[in-house]
Amino acid sequence: MSAAARPSLWQRLRALAGAQPAKTADVLPVRVGGTEYRRTTATPARVLGFDQALCWVVVLLLAFSVVMVYSASIAMPDNPRFGNIAPTHFVVRHVVAIGVGFVAALLAFQVPMNSWERMAPWLFVASIALLVAVLIPHVGTVVNGARRWLSLGIMNFQPSELAKFTVLVYASDYMVRKMEVKERFFRAVLPMGVAVALVGALLLAEPDMGAFMVIAVIAMGILFLGGVNARMFFLIAAVLVAAFAVIVMTSPWRRERIFAYLDPFSEAHALGKGYQLSHALIAIGRGEIFGVGLGGSVEKLHWLPEAHTDFLLAVIGEEFGLVGMLVLIVCFLWLTRRIMQIGRQAIALDRVFSGLVAQGVGIWMGFQAFINMGVNLGALPTKGLTLPLMSFGGSAILMNLVAIAVVLRVDYENKLLMRGGRA
Repeated sequence: MSAAARPSLWQRLRALAGAQPAKTADVLPVRVGGTEYRRTTATPARVLGFDQALCWVVVLLLAFSVVMVYSASIAMPDNPRFGNIAPTHFVVRHVVAIGVGFVAALLAFQVPMNSWERMAPWLFVASIALLVAVLIPHVGTVVNGARRWLSLGIMNFQPSELAKFTVLVYASDYMVRKMEVKERFFRAVLPMGVAVALVGALLLAEPDMGAFMVIAVIAMGILFLGGVNARMFFLIAAVLVAAFAVIVMTSPWRRERIFAYLDPFSEAHALGKGYQLSHALIAIGRGEIFGVGLGGSVEKLHWLPEAHTDFLLAVIGEEFGLVGMLVLIVCFLWLTRRIMQIGRQAIALDRVFSGLVAQGVGIWMGFQAFINMGVNLGALPTKGLTLPLMSFGGSAILMNLVAIAVVLRVDYENKLLMRGGRA
């Protein structure tokens, strides 16, 4: 036996102690962000499942949302505007929406990513058809002057929430198909821009500028992550910013919102467009460090409008204080980061469509949470966007859970491939 092949003294001592020889990991030829993805026979069998940490964070957010929606809406029956409803009216509907969303998520998880890729154009067309249908009189339901909902009996469905998901899937499929010409503006970027503009025109007709902003950011993010030239990306960003500026300047009530945001406590705005923001800030200020306690909010008692939807964070801030809000922010930061990691891992495994879909969901959740939190804190102008996985709203919860299920499917297929199986 040669000296190179002869076991060392340390190896012989380990063998006498009964230790098993270490097995060399089979390293995949990829490195993303300094992280190596490996597969080895020592990996436990549960790796073939889904990301349990991600699931638990989502479950905890949903459970907390049930508590806070109940707390924020318990005084609603005292308001004549809502008629004769039970104190549990909104929380029961919220729980039903979570149940429907859970079933839809289970079904979505069963669909392979290559099937989502094949269905992408048809899903996009279906969402366009629903956005058109909601604008038809006697078909779309009008609430607070906006025609955004389709009545499905047990719940109202908002096609703009479906459009966020379908644009995300369609943009990911589009970038995979246009990968070879992604450096050419007219062949790669312009057609996607036209598609987003069509969706935007339909959303502004409802009107729903908040959903349009989210969809535009999702599409831009996927184009950027898909490898579109940086100069073209910044050109698109400049065009979008200019478009939103024109929309705001040509709409008197949107201009009022901007002025109210700049000075919500002034006499001109405190009882008008600045009313929601001023009372949200009062609620968060009352909470101080540790809050007034669960159920102790005063602002939810008909002072703060939409306390169970757009301004749920303000009630959380009042009842749980700065500590509660920071915990929630950290949860959303972790959630967004983890989803982006799953997408990055898929791209490292040469599954570009799956990776872009997962990262698109990360952009969606992160950006919408950022906007909602910014509005509640007075850092951004008031915009009708809910807090993902938290605020009351059936169709939003439904599509949030479907999107999370698709991310879990991406993670499942990633792990299957790393174990030598087939996705």
